[in-house]
Amino acid sequence: MSGDFTENLGLDSYRYSSHRMPVMARRGVVATGEPLAAQAGLRVLQDGGNAVDAAVAAAIALTVTEPVSNGLGSDAFALVWDGAKLHGLNGSGRACAAHTPEFFQQLGVSEIPMCGWPAVTVPGAVAAWQDLHARFGRLPLGALFRPAIEYAEQGFPVSPLTAARWASSVRNYPLVSGVTELKGWWDTFTRGGKSPAAGELWSSPDTARTLRTLSEAGADAFYRGELARKLVEFAERTGGRITLADLAAHTSTWVDPISVAYHGHEIWELPPNSNGIVALSALAILDGLDVARYPRESADAYHLQIEAMKLAFADAQGVVADPQHVPVSIEALLEAEHVSARRAQIGDRAAIPRAAAPSRGGTVYVCAADADGMMVSFIQSNYSGPLLGFGSGVVVPGTGIAVATEPATFAACITPPS
Repeated sequence: MSGDFTENLGLDSYRYSSHRMPVMARRGVVATGEPLAAQAGLRVLQDGGNAVDAAVAAAIALTVTEPVSNGLGSDAFALVWDGAKLHGLNGSGRACAAHTPEFFQQLGVSEIPMCGWPAVTVPGAVAAWQDLHARFGRLPLGALFRPAIEYAEQGFPVSPLTAARWASSVRNYPLVSGVTELKGWWDTFTRGGKSPAAGELWSSPDTARTLRTLSEAGADAFYRGELARKLVEFAERTGGRITLADLAAHTSTWVDPISVAYHGHEIWELPPNSNGIVALSALAILDGLDVARYPRESADAYHLQIEAMKLAFADAQGVVADPQHVPVSIEALLEAEHVSARRAQIGDRAAIPRAAAPSRGGTVYVCAADADGMMVSFIQSNYSGPLLGFGSGVVVPGTGIAVATEPATFAACITPPS
């Protein structure tokens, strides 16, 4: 699939401004929050790739250009419309086998910490890239890594929003500087203790080496090979419990997407353990409310949407977990009687739902489509905690691998054509 650029934007000439101009192409589209990552996806379309190739290339590039929200140790979720059928991929990692309830009781904590080894799960994104490509990809897998490797080796201009979040992480680092396993973050993502400014060129030699290894050896290097050994050796030196067996046991999971109707449209999400059920629950609640009677950007319209989301999050917080261990009744959350009862709780004033709203996290999103009708909706996250961002803050020295935290469970959303 060719993706003819309206303008060939070279890396050296590209600079961010306060207004981002879209990079456009014919017969295909890639959209994400970082223009350089979108450009990576478009390059793949131009080279004959399809929408899955483009989405995976953009996702790989985002680990370089937006490390505050995702990275090589992220989880990932995807929905793929192949032109005839919708497919779902859950690329989230399981908890380490040693992270039992008794383990956290011995730590003396009532909630999983947001930083350090106790927050870590097995990363799932690298396997998800390979599994998506193996099922749907057109170009060689190694070709999808090339733009990200170039950005990591040659440097890229950091965007203003990413620079601001990066600087916040540096300011907050002293609050967790006593945690031994976080030193790798400081060495990898600062230069002389400073984060990059907006527009400053930033290169990541460690990340580039890891990306080259993955482009040549595939996901096996991450879960059973050289990179797996480096991760586990670092854990053993610094108090982590993740093992080679944890990594080798990881698999992505192909799942059946779930949906609700909303004003004549079918909205599809991934089932739990992702939080896609939250979006569906909120839409089911809103489907019975006349939001359109209010101006689109009015406080009243926002009020209804916010209250619906709060109730949906409260329900999800109470029941969503790993379905292999805690079965979740999706039907119960979306059945008309339950939805109607939750809808009735929305009044004129903001209310506090029965369960607390989740902490604010960070993630990245990619969507891609090609002229053959294939569409991809892809989320990748290391769950940026409230202090450092960058996931758990655990970075394996010499690799650029920033590992996700336990709560990194998000979902992609797509509406296939009727």
